[in-house]
Amino acid sequence: MPEDAMRHPALERGRAAVITGAASGIGLAVAERLAAIGMRLCLADRDAAALEAARGQLAATGAEVIAVPTDVSRREAVQALRDRALEAFGEVAFLMNNAGREGGGALLNGDPAVWTATLDTNLFGAVHGMQLFGPAMAASGRPGAIVNTGSKQGITAPPGDAAYNVSKGALKLATEALAHELRNIPGCQVTAHLLIPGFTFTGFTRRRQVHKKPAAAWTAEQVADFLLEGMGRGSFYVLCPDNDVTREMDERRILWAAGDIVADRPALSRWHPDHAKAFARFMAGRKD
Repeated sequence: MPEDAMRHPALERGRAAVITGAASGIGLAVAERLAAIGMRLCLADRDAAALEAARGQLAATGAEVIAVPTDVSRREAVQALRDRALEAFGEVAFLMNNAGREGGGALLNGDPAVWTATLDTNLFGAVHGMQLFGPAMAASGRPGAIVNTGSKQGITAPPGDAAYNVSKGALKLATEALAHELRNIPGCQVTAHLLIPGFTFTGFTRRRQVHKKPAAAWTAEQVADFLLEGMGRGSFYVLCPDNDVTREMDERRILWAAGDIVADRPALSRWHPDHAKAFARFMAGRKD
C-alpha cells in the first residue's frame, strides 16, 4: 500500500486483526501489510503446519502475532477463534473472512458432499465470523472493518463450477446485508467490504499444477494492496482487475449478466450460442 494512500480508520498501530485463510495467498499478504502498520494479528487456517510457518514468518519481522488452527465451517471453532483473539488482544478492529475452498463442478451430477463442504466453508464460514465477531465490533463505538472475500464467479456465474458460484453469490448477498445492518446501528463505526479478486496466483492455482505465476495473474500482494486502497476510499465492492482483464471488461460482463433479467434473455446468455454475437458487440461497445 503506497505511503500516501488514505488508510481506513480501523487500521491503526496497536489495534487487532483476525484473518482466516491466513496461512498463504491473499490472507497472508494482507497480514503482512497490517503487520507493517503495527497491528496485532490473529491468524487462522485449517492447515496447522502452514499456519505456524506464517506465524513464524511474521513474528520474525517483530509483529505481535498468534495463530489459531481453525476450520471455519464449524461454528464452535470460529467461536473459539473469537475467544482466543479477545483473550489475547481485548478487541478486534479488523476481521477478514478469507478462508475458502474450491467447489466441484456441476449441479445435476454434483457430489452432495462437495456441495455441502463448499457452502459450509465459503458461505457459512463467513456467516459464523460475521455473527460471532460483528456484534461486539459494532457495539464498541470504535472504527472497525469486516472484509469478506468473494469472487467474480459469484456475480457473473461462469458455467463449470456451480457449487463455488452459488457459495460466492450467496456470500455477496450476505455481505450486502451486513453493510446495510451496520450502517443502521446508531453509533456504529464498522464498515463492510466485499473483496472481489481477479485471476490471482495463490494456493488454488498451485493445486492445479501451475507452479509459476501465469502472466495474466496478479500476485496476492497486488490484491492486498488494492484491497487496502479500496477500503481507504470507502469502497464496498473492491473489484480487482488483473493483467488480462481490465476494469472496463469486468464492468461490461457484470452489466451483461444483470441484463439477462431485464432483457429476458436465457440464463447465462453470455455462454449461449444464440447470443454470442450480441455479447461480442456489447463487449466491443457497439450498439448495432
